[in-house]
Amino acid sequence: MNDFFIADEERVIAPEYISDDNEIETSLRPHSLDEYIGQEKAKENLKIYIEAAKNRHESLDHVLLYGPPGLGKTTLAGIVANEMGVQIRVTSGPAIEKPGDLAALLTSLNDGDILFIDEIHRLSRSIEEVLYPAMEDFALDIIIGKGPSARSIRLDLKKFTLIGATTRAGQLSAPLRDRFGVILRLELYTPEELARIVKRSAGILNIEAENDGALEIASRSRGTPRIANRLLKRARDYAQVKGNGIITVESAQNALERMEIDELGLDLVDRNLLKAMIENYNGGPVGLDTIAAMIGEEAVTIEDVYEPYLMQLGFLTRTPRGRKVTPLGYRHIGYNPVENDSQGTFDSY
Repeated sequence: MNDFFIADEERVIAPEYISDDNEIETSLRPHSLDEYIGQEKAKENLKIYIEAAKNRHESLDHVLLYGPPGLGKTTLAGIVANEMGVQIRVTSGPAIEKPGDLAALLTSLNDGDILFIDEIHRLSRSIEEVLYPAMEDFALDIIIGKGPSARSIRLDLKKFTLIGATTRAGQLSAPLRDRFGVILRLELYTPEELARIVKRSAGILNIEAENDGALEIASRSRGTPRIANRLLKRARDYAQVKGNGIITVESAQNALERMEIDELGLDLVDRNLLKAMIENYNGGPVGLDTIAAMIGEEAVTIEDVYEPYLMQLGFLTRTPRGRKVTPLGYRHIGYNPVENDSQGTFDSY
């Protein structure tokens, strides 16, 4: 059973931001919409909205970016600021603890500036109440004093643009969501788009990557540029030490196999999760809390980090009774599902 305690906060293929990403993302981020690869629908719409705002000499409407982590929401916010020729202030929902924190940020903005709030779904309700008039009327309602002597004053703000980013748009309150004039969903990338990103990043990192090598990295990156750039750095290390300094399909495969990332982008964590469900619970259904206890992780982490990609591949399903491994999931890790009883028994290959 101890073999299944394999959770790792710094997983290479985790789409969430990890400590190793700061240097990577800072150096590899594109700075204009023309450099930004993928998300064609969102990009084309943004080009129109930005050009229209610039022609009217107005600030851009408030923008909400949502989608899975690692797709470039923060990068896109920086690009919007560059395209508009304004400054950007970056913060996150959990970092704004008091209304005064938000007031300090808003009063420091100049005309047209951008305030970017990552994880905006984690703003407290009291902060949201302060944000509503700021977004609608560019004003802050501040209460001075307490009790009978308390009075309210209205502080005018410069016209700014709020860009909010979230991985959980459903958790945004309706009043906040309705105040965004532009709402854009970012989609997972295709392997071909990711291969273009890998080639671009390889050029910035001064490493040659053949087309097949770039595509090999891209195909195992779970549709996420952040993961692709992370794997590129590890493939670069392998190519420089064990190869001829060029990322070929063979060197990329060897590097990724050493990291135990298979051809579909699953790592040891994902495979052991499926294996534990099959061997201990006949493939399910298994309750979320049981899975969390089995691999030593929080239930919310299972739901947000591990499950989505396994479900996208069709390896895992949710049922009213719990999670269940599908026949595709059985076969991927070397088990043959047998459908002749209600328990979902299995045979090993």
